[in-house]
Amino acid sequence: MDAHELITRNAAEVVTESEIEALADDPEGKRAYVGYEPSGVLHIGHMLTANKLIDLQEAGFEVTVLLADVHAYLNDKGSFEEIRHTAERMRDQFIAYGLDESNTQFVLGSDFQLDDDYTLDLHALELETTLARAERAMAEISSGDSVKVSQAVYPLMQALDIPYLGVDVAVGGMEQRKVHMLARDVLPSIDREPPTSLHTPLIADLATGRGKMSSSEGVTISMEDSREDIESKVNDAYCPPTADPEPTDDGAERENPVLQVFEYHVFPRFDAVTVERPEEYGGDLEYDAYDALEADLESGELHPADAKGALAEYLDRLIAPGRQQLAE
Repeated sequence: MDAHELITRNAAEVVTESEIEALADDPEGKRAYVGYEPSGVLHIGHMLTANKLIDLQEAGFEVTVLLADVHAYLNDKGSFEEIRHTAERMRDQFIAYGLDESNTQFVLGSDFQLDDDYTLDLHALELETTLARAERAMAEISSGDSVKVSQAVYPLMQALDIPYLGVDVAVGGMEQRKVHMLARDVLPSIDREPPTSLHTPLIADLATGRGKMSSSEGVTISMEDSREDIESKVNDAYCPPTADPEPTDDGAERENPVLQVFEYHVFPRFDAVTVERPEEYGGDLEYDAYDALEADLESGELHPADAKGALAEYLDRLIAPGRQQLAE
């Protein structure tokens, strides 16, 4: 793949395409970042954006991972001491998962977000932003019926992090889109460049195919899971024999999360995928691209149960190094 293909592979959206094309023409030395609240153990959501960071490293980018301890504190995730301990654990998990340690800079938010210049720029953004605009951007991180002041400041800090980290591309899931659009709106008011952004898809709930797979509700997969845990969760997953399931009876859209995990997690990390089957059922199937596996599921050549067995195997290979790191 060329640089543009690596940068945009499995991206749900890039903002803007012309900016991405310019970066792809000369990616060496360019820098991309993702920010994560230190929240314990890497789960499949962290791994999706980490896969994109690995793509960007292969394309020639340098990578910054912001371990956002101040953001976590504002989101009531514990004391600074607890959050920083968690951040160290997450750093090691990202390296175990596959980020190139020599080409990845890990930064704590508190390393720069408590400095005078940052604080004054943050206040300048507060002067330029209405509460309604901040509330729209913070919708994905707020919880409960009452909105706290800290949750209004949170997205403005995310916007300001981008110029302070000196990055060329801000990466995040589609739930980060509103924050990145806020950054494009408000950063020019303090003479900062609006960010180029790249958004990864959201994977549906593993059990139902609806909504978003979440570590806080429903079923998810994390580095704490044993091989047996992974097999159990994948075997119970919603997997109709199609990539385009019918909506629910009440009209809710559905996805096939098993196929999504193959597309966004497995095929970006493995050159080929083998689905093992007994000879009496046709023997093993080999795939070097996701589209072929999807087509076989649609045609009936690949049974959902066999697809699940292969998915559990390859997910376990991806997670095993991080699980070992946690054990140590």
